[in-house]
Amino acid sequence: MLIENKTFERIDYTKTNLPKGEYEDCNFVNCNFYNQDLSDNIFRNCVFNGCDFSLAAVKNTILSDVKFVNSKLLGLHFNECKEFLLSFDFDNCLLKLSVFYKLKLKKTKFKNCNLQEVDFTETDLSGAIFDNCDMHRAQFDRTNLEKADFRTSYNYSFDPETNKIKKACFSQAGVIRLLDKYNIEIE
Repeated sequence: MLIENKTFERIDYTKTNLPKGEYEDCNFVNCNFYNQDLSDNIFRNCVFNGCDFSLAAVKNTILSDVKFVNSKLLGLHFNECKEFLLSFDFDNCLLKLSVFYKLKLKKTKFKNCNLQEVDFTETDLSGAIFDNCDMHRAQFDRTNLEKADFRTSYNYSFDPETNKIKKACFSQAGVIRLLDKYNIEIE
């Protein structure tokens, strides 16, 4: 089923399931997808504004040129989405405990997001922008962060020896956190 150019507003999908289909150029405003099975759906050029996706299942879901704004995406396993054409941006979103394991997310934008305890292990985040994001306990291991911009973000800490960081941008205060593993004192 193909659904195009439609706006869905204030729908609680915990009471009525979202019909399986292909959604193109659609807007979802203040919708509740909490703990819902969104597997095998296709979302192209869609915007989700003020939506709750916490604990939703997204197995084999296609997210292509999708924007999440003012949305809650707690514990979402983006690594279960189809990787083909996977692309999205996040603005003012709560992504705590979400998983992006092994995904290719070049040039993805995270703006004003809570990325606490997010798993970016083995993710390709080259050229990604982290603008004013809280990254407390976010996991980076064998992650490609080349040309990524962390200048306005905070609370990140990762090992520069096990991640690719060539040409990545950091603030002076933020770069000090990259030395955490050495247990040194800097005055």
